[in-house]
Amino acid sequence: MKQYTQVNGERLLKRLDDFAAIGATPAGGVNRQALSPEDRKARALLAGLAIERGFTVFQDKMANLFIRREGKNKASPPFLIGSHLDSQPTGGRYDGALGTLAAFEVLETLEDGGVETDVPIEVVAWTNEEGSRFAPGTMGSMAFSLGQIPEEWHELRGTDGVSFQDALTETLGALPVAKQRKLCFPILGYLELHIEQGPTLEKENIPIGVVTGIQGTRWLEVTVTGQAAHAGTTQLTFRRDPMVAVASALHTLHSTIMPMDENARLTVGRIAAYPGSINAIPGSVTLTIDLRHPESDRLDAIEAEVLDVFKVSAAAQSCQIDLHKTFDMSPASFSGISINSIETAARDLGLAFKPMVSGAFHDALYISRLAPTAMIFVPCREGLSHNEAEYVEPEHRVAGAQILFQSTLEVLDALSIDSRRLS
Repeated sequence: MKQYTQVNGERLLKRLDDFAAIGATPAGGVNRQALSPEDRKARALLAGLAIERGFTVFQDKMANLFIRREGKNKASPPFLIGSHLDSQPTGGRYDGALGTLAAFEVLETLEDGGVETDVPIEVVAWTNEEGSRFAPGTMGSMAFSLGQIPEEWHELRGTDGVSFQDALTETLGALPVAKQRKLCFPILGYLELHIEQGPTLEKENIPIGVVTGIQGTRWLEVTVTGQAAHAGTTQLTFRRDPMVAVASALHTLHSTIMPMDENARLTVGRIAAYPGSINAIPGSVTLTIDLRHPESDRLDAIEAEVLDVFKVSAAAQSCQIDLHKTFDMSPASFSGISINSIETAARDLGLAFKPMVSGAFHDALYISRLAPTAMIFVPCREGLSHNEAEYVEPEHRVAGAQILFQSTLEVLDALSIDSRRLS
């Protein structure tokens, strides 16, 4: 068992409070949406703290923010740790911020102890993980993994009507201390600490989740078309009612997909009837379906089942259906070396841990396509997140930071040994 320096828990807890004051809401949460004045203020505070400690600050053209602590080998690609600083409109204090500030605490703990690492370690705050102001989410890590900003993003407008390009340009210009660097520069690996955003760890009284991967997500848009008609004069025999078809299909799908597969998720988030009159049978009904599963083959099968069920339900009402995919994100499996390093750190600290698959997608998903990646989860009260009542016990915040500190050094050792074996 290796002996490691302890992170400064008191400093981390104060930092979390300081950042929670930026965009604070009356109900105790945070409204710090991506590329907003509040987001820029949080970035500036973090960059200022970095400069005070003698670290170097960079940003790429997607405004991903990087804070670098040098290693012995300055020519080596860095190892990244971090998360994001943006929030939901009525978000919590810890979603994203805990991972970013705990990562900064790792750098400060190394600096306080005079620990020299072989390679540079960099904290990263990814741009627009949440996707609440500008969609899609995880834009910063997605652009980083692609090496470019998708052309269609330049035409985006936020929920407040602001141009994405204008907000991005203003954010880039608001941090003159940051040196510019390219997207998708080489990295050695990535670790991300995050709150679970679910109830499992708290209910099982387990302080650490070792995330082995992220489930895949598909978004479908389904339109069922029938015939608009008078609600009072149209007999059942003559009705072509798309709402009945939708209700029947959803009843069937909710009775089969999740009850028969505990790893499957099916959610209808939006549903709209046209023309939307109280006294008219709708002419069409459009709905969105969010499908998730950790296995690509099962996602294929579930999507096929959704299509088949809607076809049958629509035909029974003499309706037609149109189904198309609006989003398709493959599942991610994380690095065995990185997972083992987190488990080693948890054992050394005497902390119980649980391997788990993330139900939500995170920046780690895209970075896992570039380099060895894994995530650490800590419990949040009642599994509540994207909510002003979001809460993480202080001991879990500090334990997560300590696991991040130790697993970062563990994985660097493991990657070094692995590279020597291959050379």
